[in-house]
Amino acid sequence: MTHGDNRDGPGRETPSSGPLVLASASPRRVDLLAQIGLVPDAIDPADLDETPAVDELPRPYAERVARAKALAVAPRHPGAWVLAGDTVVARGRRILPKAEDAKTAKSCLEMLSGARHRVIGAIALVTPEGRVIERSVVSQVAFKRLSAAEIAEYLAGDEWRGKAGGYAIQGRAAAFVRWLEGSHSNVVGLPLFETNALLAGTGYRPGRDG
Repeated sequence: MTHGDNRDGPGRETPSSGPLVLASASPRRVDLLAQIGLVPDAIDPADLDETPAVDELPRPYAERVARAKALAVAPRHPGAWVLAGDTVVARGRRILPKAEDAKTAKSCLEMLSGARHRVIGAIALVTPEGRVIERSVVSQVAFKRLSAAEIAEYLAGDEWRGKAGGYAIQGRAAAFVRWLEGSHSNVVGLPLFETNALLAGTGYRPGRDG
């Protein structure tokens, strides 16, 4: 596997035919891709241990996990474009967990209340030729100060479940966001501009016959 760009002529990637495989079980990523007219030919989640290493920083962690997902799934789909992503919510150097229970979600929301945080989105693409290309995007988000009642009301719903940082900006938590800088789709779960540019730059075109 190599990194970088092998281009055929100025600014053009040598095109290859093949299907698009999304190495993710996230329905948000499927919906986001559909928003820009991209429908994966297959969805094949990578089953990986996503535990951060000791003292691992948020951006390198997101990049490592996205790369690992793509590389785990690519051997099962020779000749395909395999796209993987990872989304990390970070407060300073701290990586916030994906909330699987209300206690964790409550802790995340209390930490984000009245403060700024970063959402790091990493994408990794394995091309049909076996090259690995990676990008990462950082969005800055500021929450208003949340009351105990607002947190309790949000937790009463199910939007937080499985979400990095315990919230989904595309749902009721949008009312918590007083300021956002950068890619909104990145905060939802996939930076669409960068994803589309990455696929187009490597020769992928929707509607190819794999």
